[in-house]
Amino acid sequence: MSPEPIVEDNISEEIILETADEVPSDSIEANVILTENDLMVEENKSLEENAIGISKHDEEVNPVAIKKRKKTSSVWDEFKEVKLANGQKKGECIHCKRALAIGSTGSTTQFRRHLDRCAARIRFIKNQKVLHFQPKDIDSIAENSQESASLTTFSYDNSKVRESIAHYILINEKPFSVVEEFGFNLVLKTMSPYFLKYSRTTARSDVLLVYEKEKKKLHNALKSINRISFTTDIWKSKNQRISYMVVTGHYVDSNWKLQKRVLSFLHLSPPHTATEIVDTFYKSLHEWNLENKVFTLSVDNASNNDRAIKLLKDNFRVRKKLFFGGKIFHVRCCAHILNLMVKNGIKSIEFVVEKIRDTVSFLNASEGRLLRFADVVHQLHLPTRKLIMDCATRWNSTYNMLTVALQLREAFTSYSEREVAYHNCPTEDEWKNIEKVCDVLGFFNEATNIISGTEYPTSNLFLSQICTIKKVLDDGSISSDEFVRNMTMKMKGKFDKYWGECNLLMAFGAIMDPRMKFIVIEFAYPMIYGEQSGQNISYVRTLLYELFEEYVTYCEEEAKGASDTYRLKKDASKVESSSKTIKEGGANKYSGWLDFTAYVSEKTSKKPAKSDLDNYLEDGLEICPPGKTFDVIGWWKNNQAKYRILSRLAVEILAIPISTVASESTFSAGERVVDTYRSKLGIETVQALICGSNWIRAHYGLKGRLKEEEDDDEIEIPIPST
Repeated sequence: MSPEPIVEDNISEEIILETADEVPSDSIEANVILTENDLMVEENKSLEENAIGISKHDEEVNPVAIKKRKKTSSVWDEFKEVKLANGQKKGECIHCKRALAIGSTGSTTQFRRHLDRCAARIRFIKNQKVLHFQPKDIDSIAENSQESASLTTFSYDNSKVRESIAHYILINEKPFSVVEEFGFNLVLKTMSPYFLKYSRTTARSDVLLVYEKEKKKLHNALKSINRISFTTDIWKSKNQRISYMVVTGHYVDSNWKLQKRVLSFLHLSPPHTATEIVDTFYKSLHEWNLENKVFTLSVDNASNNDRAIKLLKDNFRVRKKLFFGGKIFHVRCCAHILNLMVKNGIKSIEFVVEKIRDTVSFLNASEGRLLRFADVVHQLHLPTRKLIMDCATRWNSTYNMLTVALQLREAFTSYSEREVAYHNCPTEDEWKNIEKVCDVLGFFNEATNIISGTEYPTSNLFLSQICTIKKVLDDGSISSDEFVRNMTMKMKGKFDKYWGECNLLMAFGAIMDPRMKFIVIEFAYPMIYGEQSGQNISYVRTLLYELFEEYVTYCEEEAKGASDTYRLKKDASKVESSSKTIKEGGANKYSGWLDFTAYVSEKTSKKPAKSDLDNYLEDGLEICPPGKTFDVIGWWKNNQAKYRILSRLAVEILAIPISTVASESTFSAGERVVDTYRSKLGIETVQALICGSNWIRAHYGLKGRLKEEEDDDEIEIPIPST
């Protein structure tokens, strides 16, 4: 039997050490030169001290002994030093009472190793309660709020910490290796000593678990959605040299909020034929069980997409799953069409655009040139403090470059007189042409910014923007200025190609906006279609009522299905409830209530004289004060009781995106995720990172990151301070 350990009193040891510190240094010399008389005096003093209770042990303490070094390691917070009967010292774990030998070197490695795997300690940490103030919600954390709601207990849970780190990786598109970085672990270990470091492999597993968890949530949420509009596009990774196809779903949820979710980020095998696009799209639909909920599909104007749309329409018709006969199934990306139109217009001044582009490059190539140009800007008291270098693939970036250059035209001219090496300054006529082009492009820039939004409905804004652009092009095509006339005629050709025919989605979206209703069709169509406006107005009205009747039929079938399900559940208890009905005077042949029930059923089964659509169109327009944001989906939410069926039609029309910007913005995330250092990521892992990032951001109410390449390359002009 091992001897019982004796616990040393650390407190008394500290008191002894403090006493040693208080002994004066000259007492050392006194002990060395004691005489016989001094010894007799000391002996008498000892007897007196014994009389008042001073122990023999205290008398033998050497006041000049070397003071024992204080233990500084954190392991001694969870170990205590014990002495066995044989005099051996050991460290005893306060959790499991296991005793470990204390080495002569003072090393604590064995103690730390034990704490990492001590089962009793792990249970203690899991059950440890700490008082803290819990914020009201996650928003208070995101906004660094100091507001606290209540004092509560906190239980450290390492699994929750790892889950939040997985969220952090997805939200901020971080590599898995971030969990192995020293600084990352230093912060977490400082915040909580209970945090346990783990590897990038574990981090990947955690991210995939979060992805699967969020996927199940989204899958359940989509079950209650009747119809979903989709956008899709194709992107090729430069680092992996393979192509991906993104599929994004757009819908209004049960809380009447517009939602968009990246559903799939799938590998698209070459070549990118229409058949391959259709097969990949169907793969996404099957994975989410959405084959019967497809409403519209928005794509760009590539020829393979046109053929893919035709194949999809044929497939849906065979399966009888194509809603409204496919009349609004294909949605062309309006932003892409505007881009094609503007590029035709810019070609007329391509030589001048190159001059401005070369000028910005010339000034930015040398610090001395930029400083001399800044002096010119300062002397002319021009308010502009920047230059912009455009991106050749984005026309609105070119528009911004030209707009800023116009504000600095005097500075360019003055600088050309000072710098002999500068030869690209536009002439006076070229400046006038730039000004004319910018006047026209300003309307296109405004339209692009509006219809490219993803956080609000855009189908209701489509018609007003197209109407404005049509008017600008018509006025420009008959302008007395030959330059303006030639430029707008080229742009008008593209307009007539894509919007020369009546666009039903453009009309339905505007009508479902209570600020416009059908009146906007009667106002805008004569401007857009001229002599054919009357025919197109009648066409839109007829198909609008056909669309509404299809919704009425669908809602009746849905109500009948719900009624049959309810009746089947009630049949099992029909006999039992019949006796109760008789006692309570229910609707049975004895109560006299049966005739009234039949009368009510007959009245309610008849359709009302006026439908929801009739009432909506006859009611007055909603007036929105200038400058105030109008929530069109919120309006339908507030009026859903009044327009029971039409409200469902309206929100599904309003949820249709008229551009593929939502899908294209996903590619910028793809470039950040599949960067040079992560080009070996698997296809499934890439999909988990892209989709998971979108879902987690939506969970916390965070907006998606903007495309970094869309930020204009701004060059600050170093104006000297006054």
